[in-house]
Amino acid sequence: MNDSKHRTAAAPDKNLTPPVRIDAKCSGDPFKIGRKQGEALRGKIALVHALLHRLEAFRLPKPAWMPFPVYRWLAVRKGARMLLEPLRQQQPDMLRRLEGIAAGAGVRLSLLMLCNVLEPLLASVRGRYVTPPLGGCSAVAVRGGRSATGEPMIARNFDYLPLLQPLYSLRATRPAGGFRSIDFIAAPLAGAIDGINEHGLCITYDYAFVVDEPPMPAVPISMAISRALETCRTVAQAADLIASRPRWGGGLLMLADPTGDIASLELSNTRAQLRRPAAGEDLLFHSNAFCTASMREVQVPDDAVFTMRVPVPLRNSSVLESSRVRNSRFTELLARYSQFTAADLAAVMSDHGPDGQPSHLSPCVHSDYWFTTAALQFFPVSRRLRLDYAAACQAKYQEFVVGE
Repeated sequence: MNDSKHRTAAAPDKNLTPPVRIDAKCSGDPFKIGRKQGEALRGKIALVHALLHRLEAFRLPKPAWMPFPVYRWLAVRKGARMLLEPLRQQQPDMLRRLEGIAAGAGVRLSLLMLCNVLEPLLASVRGRYVTPPLGGCSAVAVRGGRSATGEPMIARNFDYLPLLQPLYSLRATRPAGGFRSIDFIAAPLAGAIDGINEHGLCITYDYAFVVDEPPMPAVPISMAISRALETCRTVAQAADLIASRPRWGGGLLMLADPTGDIASLELSNTRAQLRRPAAGEDLLFHSNAFCTASMREVQVPDDAVFTMRVPVPLRNSSVLESSRVRNSRFTELLARYSQFTAADLAAVMSDHGPDGQPSHLSPCVHSDYWFTTAALQFFPVSRRLRLDYAAACQAKYQEFVVGE
């Protein structure tokens, strides 16, 4: 593939990048939280219909003879059928939150259900046909002797489709009877992509390519993350909660808390494995490939390639190549530092590979499909989140503190 095209074709349009701010302040019972989110993000949620039409991964399964409005209507019905019963049985609070978002934004509940299942739906494996999830991502966590201040830190790149960047939002959540948090979300989501709560528990979410199927209909991982931020104080509590619940999708969660506990939780539809630093080490990292042997058993094969039934930039390319190369690069970069400041972590996440040429293989991703569209840092002790909706190499972080 032509390198210059790979670097530039999907670059985000700065005119469409939303401002970095708390977009929605949501408190109360689940319905009230959802309603306030819907009201605050009504303009962003209104973009969903147009974005679905432009989203190649969503359009590809459409039969050539079928008008797009009919296809979208069928997809919305399918999404609602797939999610409604799992929500009723497993997370009724999230169903009420979705109902509130629909009421506040003035949209159909079924459309929101499709938005909330779109990632695990597109990341499903059908025989040898692999559809890519909407994002990539990577995360690094340090603590203790590897942190210049002693405070644990997480640095995280959110590699996603620039097309969907206008939906990015920050939600300040204060659930009745639960813990306050700041959540990084896409506007239609009831759950959270990343977040930090008032007790300093931090969770970030990287996507994974898995081949197992859920034993029963289940809810997306993002909703489990939101539930953990609402109810858990520590890494151990959050990992136990998320791993014990039925879920749909694959992912690698980076977790940290103020005690200095850091962990990577590898998840598939049927398995979970918690990975902590080896004895004497104070650092962890991951991208989109599992590190533990048991989880690699349910990951796509090492030699898996994308078929012709995926977006054009990915066809015939290796599914796991980017993750393997980025993990190797992280190993090299992280070994250069005895300790890390926040600026050091930002430099690592901004790296453009050994030749200085950004691509789908560099920690800061620039490609004609995925692109690093948000850069985040989390500080559990001080309950801080730093964020910019930009590539890590361009990030000018803004800071937010839970409760302020």
